[in-house]
Amino acid sequence: MFKRNLSLMLIGSLIFSLAVAPSVLAHPKKEKEAAFAAKVKAGIAKLGAGQDARISVKLRNKTKLNGYVSHIGEDAFVIADAKTGVTTEVAYPDVAQVKGNNLSTGATIAIAVGIAVGVVFLIGFILSRTLD
Repeated sequence: MFKRNLSLMLIGSLIFSLAVAPSVLAHPKKEKEAAFAAKVKAGIAKLGAGQDARISVKLRNKTKLNGYVSHIGEDAFVIADAKTGVTTEVAYPDVAQVKGNNLSTGATIAIAVGIAVGVVFLIGFILSRTLD
């Protein structure tokens, strides 16, 4: 009798947790959009501004913008077209997708060191072949 009551209680608690948990864990749409806008803002800040900060942005209204980040503000950032120089101000909540390519100083140094090590090994290999 005890085992039966215990198993019924466990089944009941599992059903209750499955029914209640998704509604408790779900965030309202506004909170998700605000969190994404904050993530976009942090990514743009990390990318930086200037002609080296190349970016491709897809907006919520399906528009695509390409260029570089010319100015970073509190509520928006400005994209300048690399060819024409036309600037467009984009609010962080309007962004649907961002792709930026700006290598950090550490990445640039790592690439340069990798190339230097490769050249040294290549020269060593060539010299060892000629000495044999």
